[in-house]
Amino acid sequence: MNHKEVKSELPPNFKELKKSADRTSNWRERLDAVEELGQWKNDQTIKLLKRIMAADTVYKVQEAAFRQLKKLGEDVQMPPQKKSGAIKDVNKILLRIKKSLPEGHTFKEFEEKLKKMRLDVYDTYEGEKGADFDKWLQETWISLPAR
Repeated sequence: MNHKEVKSELPPNFKELKKSADRTSNWRERLDAVEELGQWKNDQTIKLLKRIMAADTVYKVQEAAFRQLKKLGEDVQMPPQKKSGAIKDVNKILLRIKKSLPEGHTFKEFEEKLKKMRLDVYDTYEGEKGADFDKWLQETWISLPAR
């Protein structure tokens, strides 16, 4: 990969990058936006990277924003990883979805309904849990009361 030099003007696609950075149901798109924003050093890109670093629900995306800011010479501290989980009350959300399905539904049906109703939750935890995501979601589904 050839290292591009950092430019000081605003990226021509800044509006699109900002939209991508705000897309709650696609952590990979947010990660790509962070990588691209790191090629541009100006007040707006730095402000956006700092917001992502502080507030993104997926720690991988926060870490990437931190690395880009460091590379741009910013004096930033890596935010601590949230202990409580990426999304507040996630079990309540998952329980609501489980209870909305007929008794005896399959894990696949639960997973599909979660994607349909709360893609942001699905996507965030898929990004957070990585390879353990399917196991985590299935174990959580099993542990939730049926009715």
